[in-house]
Amino acid sequence: MTEQTALDLARQALLVALALGGPGLAAILIVGIIVSVFQAMTQINEMTLSFIPKAIVLGGILVVLGPWMLQTMVSYTITMLSSLPMVAR
Repeated sequence: MTEQTALDLARQALLVALALGGPGLAAILIVGIIVSVFQAMTQINEMTLSFIPKAIVLGGILVVLGPWMLQTMVSYTITMLSSLPMVAR
């Protein structure tokens, strides 16, 4: 395996990880900011008030984007396994 092949594999793995984790993290970030502004305005400092909406939004994201995430991961895995003989050279 050459250095370029290793770099390409690492780049592709990072891009897939970013594509899979990005939507959930972005949604949690937005909900966290909204809840923080609400807590600052009302001066309510309850830990469950920040955790429960994030958990609900993440669950919704996983329900909506779950099939796409699974398909992306399966296609990435198939690509990696099919290119294994070329990498081992």
